[in-house]
Amino acid sequence: MGRGRAKAKQTKVARELKYSSPTMDLDALQKEIGSGTAVADTDEEYDEYAERYSKYAPDEDDDRR
Repeated sequence: MGRGRAKAKQTKVARELKYSSPTMDLDALQKEIGSGTAVADTDEEYDEYAERYSKYAPDEDDDRR
């Protein structure tokens, strides 16, 4: 006994989350995350990592998969 009020509150909150569509402030989110602008990976960065870690990649003719 006594759980009815808590369960009703949880049900109310769950319905609000399910059926509401909150507005999203992307600028505030970006500030909170701490990034000024999104930076895409360049081909040069990819090539640098590909060279560095290529010795760990399996050979294409390696059949041990």
